Amino acid sequence: MARKPEVFVRSLEPKEAQRLVKITRSARDRVRLRRSGIVLASSQGRSAGEIAVMFAATEGYVREVIHAFNDSGFAALSPNWRGGRPAKFGSAARDQICRVAACKPAELGLPFTTWSLTKLVKYLAEHAWIRTSTETVRQILRKAGVSWQATKTWKASKAPDFVAKKNRILDLYDHPPADGRVVCVDEFGPLNLQPRPGRGWFQTGRPARLRATYSRTKRVRQMFAALDLATGQMFYRFRDRKRWPQFLDFCKQLRRRFPTGKLYLICDNYGPHGKAEARTWCAANDIELVYTPISASWLNWIECEFTAIRYFTLDGSDYPSHTAQEAAIASYLRWRNRRCHPKRHFAVHSTIRRPNYLPNVA
Repeated sequence: MARKPEVFVRSLEPKEAQRLVKITRSARDRVRLRRSGIVLASSQGRSAGEIAVMFAATEGYVREVIHAFNDSGFAALSPNWRGGRPAKFGSAARDQICRVAACKPAELGLPFTTWSLTKLVKYLAEHAWIRTSTETVRQILRKAGVSWQATKTWKASKAPDFVAKKNRILDLYDHPPADGRVVCVDEFGPLNLQPRPGRGWFQTGRPARLRATYSRTKRVRQMFAALDLATGQMFYRFRDRKRWPQFLDFCKQLRRRFPTGKLYLICDNYGPHGKAEARTWCAANDIELVYTPISASWLNWIECEFTAIRYFTLDGSDYPSHTAQEAAIASYLRWRNRRCHPKRHFAVHSTIRRPNYLPNVA
């Protein structure tokens, strides 16, 4: 059997040799230290066999390290470096795969509205001359940050004064009036007594169990809530009903809490909010009711706070009484208010601020 030809590291520049010596003296990772020592010994004229004896390695491993250093430089010394066959597809082919996947099939003249990996691979082979497997396409899309997601919907408002109301609310959020305070108001409920599904950390195969059957033999409760944007605090009251007397009573409580300055109450178009008695009292007590457009309650900043309340106090719960349920909600809100901050920068990069909303069509 013929002897393999000797292999040596390429000629090193003085700076490269100095860097290599520094690595052999200071590297903490043993793999990086060993590879650096092999390259340094090769630069001194030692054969692969001699180096293998020095570092208790195989001659093949020594040759692999030297070849890798000659091809990739200092990157080959890293423990994370991997050899192997180069990628089958270049950046241009990968970009084309991602662009085709992002297109709707109907736009390309195909008789379906969504891709499957099989259909995508077949289309790429027929029209882009890219022949590959479904697994390769999946990996390419994953590395590019393209994932399989559900389509989301957007509900546009039919209100003829939508733009004016939206701009009014966003202006109050962005530039709070110096003469008053902006407060978002809404109702949270109905609060039933029933087991609610949730998530938690449990031993594998041993999740928490909740009863599946229940009877609504007890009444429901309602919660009036207000979010003060200047401080980020939330205020609340529990009531049996949520009609205009209860709403008016909550407005009076807010007026007592903030006795000076004008109050700008952001609220939706729920009937009791527009009751003549409530509007008259608010106008007489320096409170302006600022209504969101129809079907645009997402403009009310308090909505996201309700999501957090539901997640942290109701999901995964099964309260025995309204008293226990209300105590849990109150305890969470007190905890939240101790850690709150002023509310600023509402939906800065969201489509909420985009002026060209899609029409609300059937």
